[in-house]
Amino acid sequence: MIDFFIKVKQQEAQNLPFVIYRKPNKNKLIGYFQQNDHLYFSENLEESGFVFAPFDNNQKLLIPKDQAVKLESKMSVVKFDTIATEAIPRDESSKAAFEAIVKKAVETISNGSINKVILSRKEVIELPEFELVSVFTKLVQTYPTAFCYCWYHPKIGMWMGATPEHLLNSKKKSFYTMALAGTQKYVDTVDVNWGRKEMEEQQFVTDFIIDNLKDITTEVSVSSPYTLQAGSLLHIKTDIEGILDQDSNLEQVVAVLHPTPAVCGLPKAVAKDFILENENYHREYYTGFLGELNKKSSGNGKLQSDLYVNLRCMKIENNNTSEITKASLYMGCGITKDSVPEDEWKESENKSITMKKIVL
Repeated sequence: MIDFFIKVKQQEAQNLPFVIYRKPNKNKLIGYFQQNDHLYFSENLEESGFVFAPFDNNQKLLIPKDQAVKLESKMSVVKFDTIATEAIPRDESSKAAFEAIVKKAVETISNGSINKVILSRKEVIELPEFELVSVFTKLVQTYPTAFCYCWYHPKIGMWMGATPEHLLNSKKKSFYTMALAGTQKYVDTVDVNWGRKEMEEQQFVTDFIIDNLKDITTEVSVSSPYTLQAGSLLHIKTDIEGILDQDSNLEQVVAVLHPTPAVCGLPKAVAKDFILENENYHREYYTGFLGELNKKSSGNGKLQSDLYVNLRCMKIENNNTSEITKASLYMGCGITKDSVPEDEWKESENKSITMKKIVL
């Protein structure tokens, strides 16, 4: 693991692109270290490498397999201190503005224009002592069930995250995805009750995915909803898997799924317009997707893609004129006709703790 992180530090010092990541419930670190600083793009998701895509445009960034060195390393346990949840600072400065947007969304939903919309906010915090390797190590150990990553390109910036949401896992014509919605705090058990608002929100997401996959699949199976723990939060999750028809491909499935109703809303186009007009900031790669693209599986050599939705993430910025590193944190909430603005603000605060526990 020491050699792995030496390579990370060298890459960072040379301003060369890289991505390091750890898959859910695994103890292996994987890194792609690009050998030049060129900005590559995926045109049709047929390339091999690591893809990093934004929320609202088609410029899918790529670290190509043939332009990068790949390293793997087993994780070792490192002891570190974690700030108590009660001691984590809360930022109330944008509370009124966020609650006003939620109120507007509830009114729009009540008028029948939208069924559901996901509204988010950005919070910027200062990190006087940011050190990449220690923060990433803390991230992977704190969130063992999440897809944890750090992605860097000198022409784009640095992003880190621990996302609980799979966008898609595909192997040849087989695929797996999930519907994820609803949030409450984890308090000692996953055996919890969910309210009507959360169950309705989850059903919206599930129905959308199934309805939109039917034209490109030969079969689809769906699990019953169940509770998923993601760090200090709980969500409702439904597993969805199936087989693509002969004429369909990965790009078509991703076009159906991204952005999912869990990060955008329904109907998707109308909800997306509402987000772009009202959130008052640019999401960039938050609620985009990322992951392995067309990687040969070790067992049978079949091409496999493993993509995740970019949630519970932060953008790391270091201004050369200042020694202070800043992190932009991103938190979103699903708004339905039953949403209460004050409750949505509290949910966004709870979600901010995911990254604050790692960097503060």
